[in-house]
Amino acid sequence: MRQPVSLFSGLLVGLAGASAVALGAFGAHALRDVLDVRGSELWHTAVSYHFWHALALALASVVASGRRRTVGMAAFALGIVLFSGSLYALALGAPRWFGAITPLGGVAFIVGWIALGLGLVRRDG
Repeated sequence: MRQPVSLFSGLLVGLAGASAVALGAFGAHALRDVLDVRGSELWHTAVSYHFWHALALALASVVASGRRRTVGMAAFALGIVLFSGSLYALALGAPRWFGAITPLGGVAFIVGWIALGLGLVRRDG
């Protein structure tokens, strides 16, 4: 049975998905002649992870409940900001040390997936 989704959760999912589309289009069109090959690769990776984890946010909002939903959604949102955000910044010329933020986002994604997996487990079974 579908879990009810709060206004905040719905807005978060919508913002994550819409921003993935917008940043993907921005990279493909506005930055086409600005980014070098490495910058384009970083941008593509950032958008890809951003999209997948926007979908994971949506899934967590529907299939998990309680603490598992909260932790999963928070971790996915944080992962998008830290992982994809740091890659977007690096692609645009941020200092190399900014890359130290990226693994923190990866850890957040891992936590989110674990919370989502636990959210799929029935408490009575």
